[in-house]
Amino acid sequence: MIVRPRRDDDLDRCVEALRVVHEADAYPMTWPPDPRAWLATVDAAWVAESASIVGHVAVRDGDPAELCRLFVVPAARRGDVGRLLIDQARGWAAERGCGLTLNVVDEQRSAAIAFYEATGWRFTHVSQADWTGPDGRPVRLRHYEAG
Repeated sequence: MIVRPRRDDDLDRCVEALRVVHEADAYPMTWPPDPRAWLATVDAAWVAESASIVGHVAVRDGDPAELCRLFVVPAARRGDVGRLLIDQARGWAAERGCGLTLNVVDEQRSAAIAFYEATGWRFTHVSQADWTGPDGRPVRLRHYEAG
């Protein structure tokens, strides 16, 4: 498996992988009207690829930069795919001399929260998202800084 910069011609395969993740985990919480655009509107992105794309991560530039659009297909979990993708984003931020943050939906017993905390992210606070869940209710976000 390799982690490499995402190319424009990867987007359809990334959407296929995202669909698998959405069906398994409801990530993203609401399926975007244009998933290609949802994935593409970032400043840098990488994919994890073996025979197919099995993971994705992106960042939005800034100081701090924001890690976003991280997902790994269920069949590729329990390995180092997620960690390798995060390491790529951390390296990108370090090269630019900026910090790195992320936001994750605040759910009890969330595998995503457990993963981020196990990989050294520091919880900072909770806020309300500027978007709602599929049921129209407000969504709470947990905010983290790279550790």
